[in-house]
Amino acid sequence: MDVLVTPTPRLEGELQALSSKNYTTRYLLVAALAEGTSTIYFPAHSEDSDAMRRCIRDLGAIVEEDEEKIVITGFGRNPKPVEQLDVGNAGAVLRFLMAIAALCPDVTFINRYPDSLGKRPHSDLIESLTAMGVSIEHNDGKLPIRIQGGAPKGGKIQVSGNISSQFLSALLFLTPLLPEDSEIEVLHDLKSKVVVGQTLEVLEQAGIVIHADEDYMRFRVPGNQSYAAKTYSVQGDYPGSAAILAAAAVTESDVIVHRLVENSKQGERAVVDVLKMMEVPLTHENGIVHVKGNKKLKAVEFDGDHATDAVLAMVAAAVFAEGTSRFYNVENLRYKECDRITDYLNELRKAGANVEERQAEIIVHGRPEGVEGGVEINAHYDHRVIMALSVVGLRAKEPIRIRDAHHVAKSYPIFFDHMKALGANVEWIEG
Repeated sequence: MDVLVTPTPRLEGELQALSSKNYTTRYLLVAALAEGTSTIYFPAHSEDSDAMRRCIRDLGAIVEEDEEKIVITGFGRNPKPVEQLDVGNAGAVLRFLMAIAALCPDVTFINRYPDSLGKRPHSDLIESLTAMGVSIEHNDGKLPIRIQGGAPKGGKIQVSGNISSQFLSALLFLTPLLPEDSEIEVLHDLKSKVVVGQTLEVLEQAGIVIHADEDYMRFRVPGNQSYAAKTYSVQGDYPGSAAILAAAAVTESDVIVHRLVENSKQGERAVVDVLKMMEVPLTHENGIVHVKGNKKLKAVEFDGDHATDAVLAMVAAAVFAEGTSRFYNVENLRYKECDRITDYLNELRKAGANVEERQAEIIVHGRPEGVEGGVEINAHYDHRVIMALSVVGLRAKEPIRIRDAHHVAKSYPIFFDHMKALGANVEWIEG
């Protein structure tokens, strides 16, 4: 399905932020790794979190759900032998479960999205698990991936951090269950450190002890630990809300978003600070962000490494800012569902934006007068690209048609419902 975004001068209304996808997937996993019954309140519903639900069920967890919570009886350190796992298009779910699959005798992760997740590299994690005594067959580091494990060994473990922090997080979930103590050393640079902070936060809540160096480049993990069955509550999602807040910033608006806690460890919380730096009129208190947009934005310079999943939305806002904006230290955007630098900027140019790329930078020459639009653009099956391009469509002179916009369901299935509720002129069209 495609979406047609027609220029919309004003947005107004109140929304409850979606629950965090990152926290939901982590809570689901630690609940499955516990022996006993855990409860997760306000879990996210998206393709990614649904993929984790499906896979932990396949691995032997009992999952019961109603409108406000999920109750999970875990499998502990003994997942059920299973031949195949289907993670859909969820990269983090794949990587976390590759580590957990090392406890299984023989599991193949299938490749249902050859043009998206199927293109993403996982070699860094494969090398780490192989060094731990796990036998892995793979397609040059990509799906399909067959893992023959059963008895992974702890000890001294190295993992590269310069493509994704998800490889490190995967090892942090696995190593506490191993008989041996482990020491994990991160090689090269570590991308998205703030997301590792979320992993550590969830592990601590689950009763796991991990000693981390301050720079997150070395971790000491005592072995023979057990995950505790606990009750968790999922906070509101900043990455998805970033697009809503950007949409409010580029229009005349009076928009309120609830459930965005000020002291969140989500790096994408920075979207609020960036919009303030762009002189967007907004307040943030008591978990409520209130934007009163006036269509006037100033250019900004921002290190995007700590707020990876909000960068595209912030770039969309910068398209209409006065001056030249620069988002730097964002090379890891290239290794997502698509190349979120080259692919995204190509589509922005089609819509009329003036943007440049470097290997690890996005440069935006703002056009406060708006962009031309009147084009059909390709979202590259990427939920973040879809949301960000929708923001640009609000200030185009002519409607923009976004191909395959249904892929927004990966993280935010009701994104366009929320946009409509605020008054955005968006409509679904058969592709």
